[in-house]
Amino acid sequence: MIGTAVGFSLLNPHALLDTVVLIGGASAGLGTGARLAFLGGTVLASWLWFFALALAGRTLAPLMARPQAWRVLDTLIGLTLLLTAAGLLLGLRGQ
Repeated sequence: MIGTAVGFSLLNPHALLDTVVLIGGASAGLGTGARLAFLGGTVLASWLWFFALALAGRTLAPLMARPQAWRVLDTLIGLTLLLTAAGLLLGLRGQ
């Protein structure tokens, strides 16, 4: 079980890209003191995010056992993607 968790976290290319490229790039222009504060903020935000996900998962588990709840969630995700795509396309038209 611990090996699976380590594999999912350390062998996940998206997590590595987010950590190295996005967060590393965002902090590249900061001075030493600001970089340490940025590091502390990212660690705290990450910890809080994953704690909130675990708590939400535990709380919503009974609700998400129903297929109808998954259909609603999938519909909301699909609408979000469509609205994002439409926004990007409309933004390209304006340029």
